Amino acid sequence: MKQYPILYSFRRCPYAIRGRMALKQAGIVCELREVVLRQKPEEMTTLSPKGTVPVLALADGKVLDESLDIMHWALNIRDPDHWLESAAIATPLLYQLDQKFKNNLDRYKYFVNHPEHPRIYYRALGEKFLAKLEDSLLENNGKGICDARTTFADIAVFPFVRQFAFVDKPWFDETSYNLLKGWLIHHLNSELFLSVMHKYIPWKKGDEVFLFGKTIP
Repeated sequence: MKQYPILYSFRRCPYAIRGRMALKQAGIVCELREVVLRQKPEEMTTLSPKGTVPVLALADGKVLDESLDIMHWALNIRDPDHWLESAAIATPLLYQLDQKFKNNLDRYKYFVNHPEHPRIYYRALGEKFLAKLEDSLLENNGKGICDARTTFADIAVFPFVRQFAFVDKPWFDETSYNLLKGWLIHHLNSELFLSVMHKYIPWKKGDEVFLFGKTIP
C-alpha cells in the first residue's frame, strides 16, 4: 500500500485551511486526521510538541508544522496556476498578518478574555490590515492582493479575513471595504475552498485511513 503524507488538521482553523487549500491545489493526496484541539492525539504532539495544526508528516520522515511551509512544499511540487510567482512579494504582508493582525483578530473574537479594552478597540486595530488589503486590491482591479489574479498571498490571507469578517458579519457588510468584500465572497464561493471544508469525523488511533485530495492523472 502506498504511504501518503499524514496531515493533522482542524476544519475551522485558518492556518489549517490555507494549508489544505494549497495541498488540494497541488493535487497532493494525504491521509487526513481531523483533530479535536481539546484532545490532541499523542501521535501529533510527538511529531510537533507545540501542538498546533496543521502538521504534515512526510513519507521520508520530515515534519512540516508551519502552514506557510506546507503551502510552499506543496506548490513546489505542482503549481498549476503559478501562485508562487508572487510569493516573495507577499512576504512582508504575511509577516504583518501572522505577527500583528492574527493577534488583534484573536482579541477581537475572544474579547471576553482580554478585558483591558472593549471589542471595538481590537476591531479598530484589525481594520488597519483590512484597509491595507483594500488598497492592494484597488491596485489590482479587485482581483488579488499581489497581482490581478489569485496567488499565494490571497490563499494565505483569505482564511483570516474570513474569520475576522464573521466575528460580526452585519458590521463587516456595512463597511466601506467594498473590494475586500467582493474578494472575500469570491473565495468563499470558490470550488477550491468549498472542497476543503467538508466536515470530518475526529480521528482516533485505529480508524480507517481517510484520503484527502485527489490523484493527478
